[in-house]
Amino acid sequence: MNTIIEVKNVGKTFGKNTNLNRVLDDACMYVAKGEFVSLMGASGSGKSTLLYLIGGLDRDFEGNIELCGKDIGSLKDAELSKLRLEKVGFVFQFYNLVMNLNVEDNILLPLTMAGKKKSELKKELDEILEITGLTEKRKAMPATLSGGQQQRVSIARAVLGDPEVILADEPTGNLDANSTREVMELFSRLNKEKGLTILQVTHSAECASYGTRTVNLENGKTIG
Repeated sequence: MNTIIEVKNVGKTFGKNTNLNRVLDDACMYVAKGEFVSLMGASGSGKSTLLYLIGGLDRDFEGNIELCGKDIGSLKDAELSKLRLEKVGFVFQFYNLVMNLNVEDNILLPLTMAGKKKSELKKELDEILEITGLTEKRKAMPATLSGGQQQRVSIARAVLGDPEVILADEPTGNLDANSTREVMELFSRLNKEKGLTILQVTHSAECASYGTRTVNLENGKTIG
């Protein structure tokens, strides 16, 4: 089994002195290449915290996390940034689009900031615009798009560059039922057609059902 994510005995505590909140306690889980795993739990259970630890957005934890074959706890900041840029795509509840850039420039932004030329990315950009249903919106500004369309832009941005894994934190949290279905069907298509590995955090059983496996987080521990 080719494991993309491996979490071993991870703990996380917030607060100081007597005001401590143990959010994660000996949490263990894995995600294999090609899986679409849903991480579920009640509000405040620590599922988003665990996702942020896996993505290296928070480096203060106990235990061991391996991402794309790298022990992220031992990486220097520059090494971790390079790993995230080349191997990981992030999708958040809030779309984090640059409002004065059009759709295609928002999608291209991370890679052009990393030094790649727009002309080098044309074929891949055209493909991801087609997959996400945004070809006719490529020159549109974010303010003219629906919430579902804006989230599809953020997904396209995450997928461009062919990452090994997508980490998605409540990606449908701000969407209506129709847009939620469209986004989850898009994730499913990316998983099945491109073989993209996805780990999503969700509180929705319906959204979790689009995945290939569900892991539950209860009392700081993973189940499943």
